[in-house]
This record gives sequence, C-alpha cells and structure tokens, in this order.
Amino acid sequence: MEKQKKDPILIIPEWPAPPQVKAFSTERDYGVSKNEFHSSNFSFQVGDNVDAVERNRNALTKVLGLTCQPYWLNQVHGTSVFNLDSYLYQQHENSVPTADGAVSTKLGKACVVMTADCLPVLFCDRSGSRVGVAHAGWRGLASGILSKVIMHMEVEPETLIAWLGPGIGQSAYEVGEEVRDVFLKSDSGAAACFQLNRFGRWQADLYGLARRSLRIAGLDAIYGGNFCTYTDSDRFFSHRRSSPCGRMATVIWLDSI
Repeated sequence: MEKQKKDPILIIPEWPAPPQVKAFSTERDYGVSKNEFHSSNFSFQVGDNVDAVERNRNALTKVLGLTCQPYWLNQVHGTSVFNLDSYLYQQHENSVPTADGAVSTKLGKACVVMTADCLPVLFCDRSGSRVGVAHAGWRGLASGILSKVIMHMEVEPETLIAWLGPGIGQSAYEVGEEVRDVFLKSDSGAAACFQLNRFGRWQADLYGLARRSLRIAGLDAIYGGNFCTYTDSDRFFSHRRSSPCGRMATVIWLDSI
C-alpha cells in the first residue's frame, strides 16, 4: 500500500493577522488520492475514493493540530453563510451544512472551504476575536458572498482584514459576455476586471472582482491574490485545466496563544 507523504505543503497567508488566528491553504501534492485526484483531494463530490478522502481529511486535521476535523460544507456557489458557534459536529456527522461561507468566534472551530479555481477568501478582525471564510467563484462574487460573510462577522467592515487564496488567474479565465453583464448590472466599474481577447470573449479577473466586492462592502485591508491554479499544475488542482480533479482546502480558526 502506498504510504502517505510525511509532510504536507501548506501555504501560510502573508497578512497581519493576530497570532491567535491560524490559517492555511493546502497544495495538491500530499495525501493518498490517486490518478486525477493525486494526491491531496478533500472533496467527496468529485468521484474520488471515499476512504482516500477521509484519510486525507484526517491527516490534515492531525497536521494542523486540531482536536476535530474542520467544519466541511456542502458548497453550491451560493451566498449562505454558516455560523459554527452553535454547531455541534459530533451530533451532525451525516448532515453537512449547505453553505459557501462560515464564521466562528470559538476556539478550535475551524472554518474551511474547498476550491479548484474559485477563490478561497479568509477573514479575521484585527483583535483576533472572530474568523471567517468564503468560497468565491464568479457566481458567488456576483451574488454577494463576500459581503454576506462580512455581515455575519458582526463587526464594522473597517476592522476586518481579508486574504485571497489560490484561484485562477485572469490570463487563464475566459468567460462569455453573459458573465460580464451580470457584474456590470450592479457595478459598472467592474468593466475594469474584464479584458477582451482575440476570440471576442473576456478574460475575467476574479481577484480584481473580489477586491472590488470587498471594498464596496467597506473592507480595505486586502492581502494575497498572487496565484494561478490553472497555470501552476504542480501545486494546485484546476477544474478548468482538468475535470474531474481534486479540491484544495483553505482553513482558518482561532487558537489559544
């Protein structure tokens, strides 16, 4: 039997989060999944072996030093945000919340989203008393998932900071006129985030759209956004590059100092 690699490669966000805020994004080259899901896939929804996914999740939990698994969501590209503070994981093992964002103010309750081109967006307040995460593809961004997470953080937006994790870069993300129109209907300035290509279609800047959404909501302290899941095949899964494929995890929680 193939042995799991000893040490995962974890991306540590470069942002001025307080020391009690712990956050990481995973890369793909760790774990026991095989073939197109090689190696560190965390999603049950993409056709991977269930046992392999469970082993990957358990290994990540151990590596991060958590006492229980992160609170995995059933992601649907929507705007529902789940508050983990009153959620008892052991009592809901067969009832995964359907949401594309999560928040918490409790120690050890790890918020997590899975991505493979969509943006994972982390949030925390400057005092280190609350954390949140969003799964932000173009549908979620257009529908306001980031502003919904900010609202559920229950503090003034200017007291928050955000980090944009691994997502698809503009040069690799071609969309049609209908996608551009959705954004321009509510924000004409979003036109700056779309570049016309030689095929008459548009290269969409998800990072730019996320930054606009955050700033419109009142959050100006934004970090990260220097990745491309499509072009960096050694480090990341990409649904656009190869489907089916695995999903990375981006995790955030509050820890004792």
